[in-house]
Amino acid sequence: MADSDLMNLYSTRILALAADIPMTERLETPQASVKKRAPLCGSTVTVDLNLSDGHVSAFAQDVKACALGQAAASVVGANIVGTSAAQIKTARDQLRDMLKSDGPAPSTPFDGLKVLEPAREFKNRHASILLALEASLEATEQIENQ
Repeated sequence: MADSDLMNLYSTRILALAADIPMTERLETPQASVKKRAPLCGSTVTVDLNLSDGHVSAFAQDVKACALGQAAASVVGANIVGTSAAQIKTARDQLRDMLKSDGPAPSTPFDGLKVLEPAREFKNRHASILLALEASLEATEQIENQ
């Protein structure tokens, strides 16, 4: 890996997002709480989530991940309230496609995940980047199946 590849990967924007993750205070009474772990690197994200009328009404996350996973969680946390399970699933699928198949960046409201495009070449980081959306999606499914 060249130094320029690392510089692109850990851009100032990614590091700023990682340093300022929103919604980190756990919910007192979440309708669902889901912990996801990336087996390759050990990153974890725990999501607390509430739905109201099919949309996220409350959200919290506990993020123990690399800078890339933290940056993804930061974008998710800043944009998830008010979204539906379908929007979260679409964002997760789009992010996966962006990373693994050179697809376009996720659409609004998760379009800020575009900043993670340089991580395409770093397959060992993909699971960490997907954690926040995967945990959020699983939480919405748990609530909808109650």
